[in-house]
Amino acid sequence: MENVTPTWDDLRVLLALHRHRSFLAAGRALGVSTSTAARRVEALESALGRPLVHRSSAGTSVEPEALELVNLAEQLEHGLEAAKRSETEEASGVVRVTMGEGFVIPVTRALSQLRRAHPSLRLEITSELRAVDLARREADVGIRKMRPNSSVLIERKVGKLTFSLYASGEYVERRVRDGRIGRGDFARHDFVGFDRSMEKLPQAMWLTDNGAERFTVKSNSDAAIVEATLAGQGISILADAYARFQNGLVRLTSEVPTPQVPIYLVFHKELRHVPRVRIVIDALQAGLEAGLG
Repeated sequence: MENVTPTWDDLRVLLALHRHRSFLAAGRALGVSTSTAARRVEALESALGRPLVHRSSAGTSVEPEALELVNLAEQLEHGLEAAKRSETEEASGVVRVTMGEGFVIPVTRALSQLRRAHPSLRLEITSELRAVDLARREADVGIRKMRPNSSVLIERKVGKLTFSLYASGEYVERRVRDGRIGRGDFARHDFVGFDRSMEKLPQAMWLTDNGAERFTVKSNSDAAIVEATLAGQGISILADAYARFQNGLVRLTSEVPTPQVPIYLVFHKELRHVPRVRIVIDALQAGLEAGLG
């Protein structure tokens, strides 16, 4: 067929003809006159330069070569029906959101207003101790530091996670009064770091690459690292989006640029039009984009 884009009004008449096999019945099904239905098909045939329907005393049938247009019309019809359902369907039920521990506070803040607008919505916010398989629908939405490698998953980049060095006020007063950590200072300071299970994280590798070696505490828990830092055990590197909610931490200036990690919202492609999931995704995207920058 020629490179002509049929309109939905034309295609829906062709689809009705295929289903009802007469212009009279097709017009009734669509709520238009028989002459209007006939004009639509004639205009489409003229634009494409070929007959699309076969007219006979036994009725009207779509030519075999035009069945691809019928299939296209059915797909459009299904899509429009799904969109209408999505607009009117109440966002209710459970949405499971999974993330690393450091995102729990910013995510909770980002979703805080949702239930006022959608009182039937329920949230399950899970801090990951293991990788949750979103492709197998073990959760609905995940916050990830890497793009997914599965064809059934969709990602939305929501910003970059920035990191800074933090210490307690007592440690700053005792060890780093100017609040600045130079390139050659890492070896002489105490640090609160990450245990073996997390030593390949960009922020963990950044510490050791710059000479940090005196780790007084190591943990796989952001909360434990914060508590040890507040107790004056040493300097830690924390995500700014998490650390800003921790009272008592003092942000230090680093001569060495700190890591930045891209952050993605990830979800199964079959869930993108489910109202409750779509609403949570949109709220997370808006909140994290504002919080991460």
